[in-house]
Amino acid sequence: MARHLITSALPYINGIKHLGNMVGSMLPADVYARYLRQRGQDVLYICATDEHGTPAELAAKEAGQSVDAFCGEQHEKQKAIYEGFGLRFDYFGRSSSPENVELTQHFARKLHENGFIEERAIRQVYSNADERFLPDRYIVGTCPHCGYDKARGDQCENCTRVLDPTDLIDARSAISGSGDLEVRETKHLFLLQSKLQHEVEGWLEGNGSKEWPTLASSIAHKWLTEGLQDRAITRDLDWGVPVPADVWPELAAEGKVFYVWFDAPIEYIGATKEWSDADPENRDWKSWWYEAEDVRYTEFMAKDNVPFHSVMFPATQLGTREPWKKVDFLKAFNWLNYYGGKFSTSQRRGVFTDAALELLPADYWRYFLMAHAPESDDTSFTWELFSSSVNKDLADTLGNFVNRVLSFSRKRFGDEVPAGAEAGAAEQKLGEEIAGLLAEYEGHMEALQFRKASASLRALWSAGNSYLEEKAPWLEIKTDKDAAALTLRTAMNLIHLYAVVSEPFIPASAKAMRSAFALADDTAVWVSQDEAKALAAVPAGTPFTVPPVLFAKITEEDLDSYRERFGGAEG
Repeated sequence: MARHLITSALPYINGIKHLGNMVGSMLPADVYARYLRQRGQDVLYICATDEHGTPAELAAKEAGQSVDAFCGEQHEKQKAIYEGFGLRFDYFGRSSSPENVELTQHFARKLHENGFIEERAIRQVYSNADERFLPDRYIVGTCPHCGYDKARGDQCENCTRVLDPTDLIDARSAISGSGDLEVRETKHLFLLQSKLQHEVEGWLEGNGSKEWPTLASSIAHKWLTEGLQDRAITRDLDWGVPVPADVWPELAAEGKVFYVWFDAPIEYIGATKEWSDADPENRDWKSWWYEAEDVRYTEFMAKDNVPFHSVMFPATQLGTREPWKKVDFLKAFNWLNYYGGKFSTSQRRGVFTDAALELLPADYWRYFLMAHAPESDDTSFTWELFSSSVNKDLADTLGNFVNRVLSFSRKRFGDEVPAGAEAGAAEQKLGEEIAGLLAEYEGHMEALQFRKASASLRALWSAGNSYLEEKAPWLEIKTDKDAAALTLRTAMNLIHLYAVVSEPFIPASAKAMRSAFALADDTAVWVSQDEAKALAAVPAGTPFTVPPVLFAKITEEDLDSYRERFGGAEG
């Protein structure tokens, strides 16, 4: 049995993330990890905050904090939100950890030993007022293409054109605001990706990338077709993983640090080492990452992160000449938009994860986001679509079924699951249907097709409603009490099955459903096909309670208030 290593793209430390970030990496990874754990698999789900780079320094400066203090505070804030969303990381680390510093420097030394890192002189903007070289993002000015006056030296956020700092009109330092800038020569380390091109191509062809989603494989092959370029992997920043002085004493003395995109992917390994270091007697990080032939490694990320994880990080790993575990399956996502326009962290456009949890419980968001995950193309969040999904699928199809079955049974038969007649043709037919839908659901989950899996889960819920309408226990009880008891007992077993198979998507609600029954084993161990067919996990005589309403409907008044607060217009 393979062990499953799962990572999701590291959320950047600079501010609370929006729903697009959530559905593009962390949430689907959690859904998959929960599913595998329920199936009895050995799973390690690792994530961390990505804490280096220019935006972290600028955000800390704006907040009037040291970068270290700012990152520590933001890490705790993000961690609390992810816990609120029910994300069950095995470990949620920090890319600024000592473990990541050690591993990043180790990777750099090995790449240097093997001839894949080279020191090169380049020309870079120097700020006389700040007495330092400025990374591209530390230079702001007016975009020559669209006139936006807060364009950065690497890209204009308004028109998205890629820029060079020298393109900017009235360029100035983002630190001091000074326009006293000049171009000087400085030295940086370059990763010689061009020398690793053929090895990356060979690895990609041989590692099953043909099975990846088209989105992931097409981006990877596009980069390789265009040819891998040598990339600078150091920057002039105060905050980051220092260049090791034993190999590059001059650059270390100048305070050079590694570029965030060099150290961030290494943090997957670093965070696993953080996890291991917390309990070294029982955990071995190397068994997951080094000569780990029995590990299946799945990555989750939005499409903008694919080049770094499908090409650049594998190149880094290959260049060390060490047996590091490389990705087996890369699940990539398109964008979740907000009324046709992009969510934006910097412009605070759309629904952010902290605000989402203030409005409604996590399961509402988890279900909606996975049911409309942007897998094959971009999808759009609208309040109208959100409320429709919540009201129809969660409140009506699932929540109402649970409430009316348990309430009616308690009213007519008391607080224990009724015995009644033996299962008949209708129950046999239902069992066959449920087993078939469960197999469908499992197939989609194994293939990481989350929208299809959501549809299968919804079909399972609907099957219970169809059975209940067909049998109509509220009519049966007038003429045949045992027949009504059988219907309700069967429906209660459906509720228990739903409580197990819905766990990956709506864990809090699934737990509430399981807790309704006084069973010795209240865990969410997966249901076999035979168990699904039998629908007998909850025997007659089992005490039960009626849980509070699982899902409250979203009203028109609610919708009005949401649109007023967050906006709800095209654009």
